Amino acid sequence: MSALRALVAVVLVTVALLLQVSVMSHLSWNGVVPNLCLLVVVGAALVRGPEFGAVLGFVAGVALDLAPPADHVAGRWALALVVVGWLVGRLRAQSGPESKPSAGSVVLTVAAASFVGASVFAFTGMLLSDPAMGVRDTLVVIVTALVYDVVATPFVLPVVLALMRRLETERGRSTVRRDPRPEARADARAAR
Repeated sequence: MSALRALVAVVLVTVALLLQVSVMSHLSWNGVVPNLCLLVVVGAALVRGPEFGAVLGFVAGVALDLAPPADHVAGRWALALVVVGWLVGRLRAQSGPESKPSAGSVVLTVAAASFVGASVFAFTGMLLSDPAMGVRDTLVVIVTALVYDVVATPFVLPVVLALMRRLETERGRSTVRRDPRPEARADARAAR
C-alpha cells in the first residue's frame, strides 16, 4: 500500500505543478502565484506525518526548482518545502494522528506553512545573492504568497486531504487479519 500512497502523492504533486506553472501563471502578481505544490505537501503532512511530509516536500521542491520558468538557484524550493513538510507533520504528531483538524486550524496551518516556505525561499535567495530581491521586495513576496496560498486552500486542500485519508482507511482495513478456519469465520459472523 505504501507504493500506492507514494504514487498518489507524486501524481498530486505533478498535477499541482502543472496547474501552477500553466494556469496559475496568469494570476501572477509581482511574480508570485499560488503555490499549489506547497498545499499538496501541507495536506499530505497533515495526514501522514513529518517523515512523509518532508520526503514529499523534497520531491515537490525539486520539481518546482527545475520546472520552467525557474529563474533561481536550484534547491531553494526543495529546502523550503522539506522544512514545511516536516513542521506541518510535527504539528499533526503533536495533536494526535486520530484527531481531525478544524477548518480554521487548517487555514492557520496553511498560513504558517506559507509564511515559513516563502520566507525560507526568499531568505535563501538573499543569502545566495539573488540580484532580483531586496529586503522590501522580499517582504512583499512573502505577504503576497501567504494571501494567495490561503485563498487557494479551499480549492486544493480538501481534495488532497480526502485522497490521503482514503488511502489511510484502506490501509487500516487491509491490515485486519482473518482467521483462516471456516468455523472461526462463522463464529465471527454470528457475533455480529
